Amino acid sequence: MEHLELNAVIGFAGSVINGIILLPDRKSMVFALGSTIVKRDIVNPKDQQFLQGHSDRVTCLSLSPSGKYLASGQVTHLGFQADVIVWDMESLEIVHRLRLHKVRVEAVSFSCNDKWLASIGGEDDNSLVVWNLESGKAVCGSPAANDVCHTVKFARHDEFTIITAGKSSLRVWDFDLANRKVRPSDCNLGKLQRTINYVFVDDKDEYCYAGTASGDILKVNMRTKLFKHLGPRTRMSQGVICIDMTPAGDLIAGAGDGTIAVMHPEQLKVLNSTKLEGGGITCIAPHSSGQLFFVATSLCSTYVVKYDSLAAELRSTCHSTKIHDVVYPAGYSELFATSSRQDIRVWNARTCAELLRVQIPNLDCDCICFSRDGRAILSGWSDGKIRAFGPQSGKLLYVINDAHVGGVTAIACANDPERIVSGGFDGSVRVWRVTAESRVMLGSMKEHKATVNCIKVRGNDLEFVTASSDGSCIIWDMRRFVRNNSLFASTFFKAVLYHPDESQLLTTGTDRKITNWDAYDGSAIRIVDGSTAAEVNTLDIAGSGEFFVSGGGDKLVKLWHYDEGQCQAVGIGHSGAVTKVVVSPDQQSLVSVGDEGAILVWNIPDRLRAPPP
Repeated sequence: MEHLELNAVIGFAGSVINGIILLPDRKSMVFALGSTIVKRDIVNPKDQQFLQGHSDRVTCLSLSPSGKYLASGQVTHLGFQADVIVWDMESLEIVHRLRLHKVRVEAVSFSCNDKWLASIGGEDDNSLVVWNLESGKAVCGSPAANDVCHTVKFARHDEFTIITAGKSSLRVWDFDLANRKVRPSDCNLGKLQRTINYVFVDDKDEYCYAGTASGDILKVNMRTKLFKHLGPRTRMSQGVICIDMTPAGDLIAGAGDGTIAVMHPEQLKVLNSTKLEGGGITCIAPHSSGQLFFVATSLCSTYVVKYDSLAAELRSTCHSTKIHDVVYPAGYSELFATSSRQDIRVWNARTCAELLRVQIPNLDCDCICFSRDGRAILSGWSDGKIRAFGPQSGKLLYVINDAHVGGVTAIACANDPERIVSGGFDGSVRVWRVTAESRVMLGSMKEHKATVNCIKVRGNDLEFVTASSDGSCIIWDMRRFVRNNSLFASTFFKAVLYHPDESQLLTTGTDRKITNWDAYDGSAIRIVDGSTAAEVNTLDIAGSGEFFVSGGGDKLVKLWHYDEGQCQAVGIGHSGAVTKVVVSPDQQSLVSVGDEGAILVWNIPDRLRAPPP
């Protein structure tokens, strides 16, 4: 089976602590996105390579001091073992797959000489394991603490000292190689009870700084294991998530409310601070120039911040939650739009830069489409309203209030620019006439018993077809607003489309089958298995009708030959269910979006590409 070639990825996992790592070559960076790890050029986002080996979401990353190895841990299903993978950063191959922890790997850390790797399991496992990186075997292990453990660090210069921290525990471990044991010593914090999120060790291995969920930092002597100091006096909101050191020797801390603070390393007083938009600071990555550092936030924005003034510049953004829809304008392949919780974003298809963002707080945008003339982005929202926005300005053009009860779940534009068709959570289907002055409902059809998932209009505007979760697809007459025909199957229909010559319909749904139907009499012509493992959520067909694409709960994007009904190529890259996939109008690429908030752009194989105009 041929693999689809990934062209570009928009997105990264903002929830991974220290999720962006700048490599020693000064040119590239590494970050996690779902179950994939991306190595990318800092300047040119299109120059990227993918490290694929995890079966589920990546939870932690760490680069060895020499820059030779990268370790990554993942989460998995309850009762299963979660892998730690060690990658060679030159060949980008897997060196070792280390499997001992149950359910989740919380944190990983390399020793100063690249010989050992320490890893901590999640709350179901909670054990500390030290691995030999030459053989890939576990040397020793021990329960990390009595309660949940959040982080692990090796000392900077001593390969036999390890620090772990978590809920009301901060331990320094002595790694005894001869007897293959790790022996803990609890740090004496006096009466302080803290949940520690992050530990930073200074350059001399003298002190460690522990960032807590209460918003303060503990300074602890690593040799005597005694608590030395606590600060700042006014605690940082929503906890300290990450800590680093400036070239001048001051501490720099990132908090859960987006605050970055520079602190004195002795008194732990705040010397300077700034606040960034876009969630908590989950990563501070110093650049080798010593002038600036990269910052990542929990809502998946990245910034470049200068050390001296803390002036921040936004570098990239992406969706942080499930993406519901993706769509190209008719006949134009240079940009596409995506919809997610609270926002619609328009992206440049070539450079993958965000061109426009429309935000409406606390609402989900379930479906979008461009009007045929390209003058408006039409969107259906969870509050039951249809909103139209200008595609360049993002200005609100008009609103259709109370279009559907319970939310608008599907929307489509007719070729006549004045007509749009919408479907709702309640199963109703409505046709609207939209002019500059008015929005009038022409017809309302209530035959579906459940959510309308997809609407497609025929090229001549005489008919349209709706797919619903009640197990029926209905072909409607667009002039008389009555049912012409219907298709039934024991499935929740998720997607329906017309073949470009409009002689056949293609449907898919939760029964994992992709079915061809005769568009005239509604009889099933051919049924193929769209997936062996999970439901199929989405279909799209090329303008030539030669091939179509599907995506679903098995996290794969599949490209099928239309006439043969054979799967020709598979795209592996998503780490959540694929919610929507579209073929670009010029048939050069596909765009797929998923549950994990990633947008993946794929190249269509050369033999199926349309010749360039």
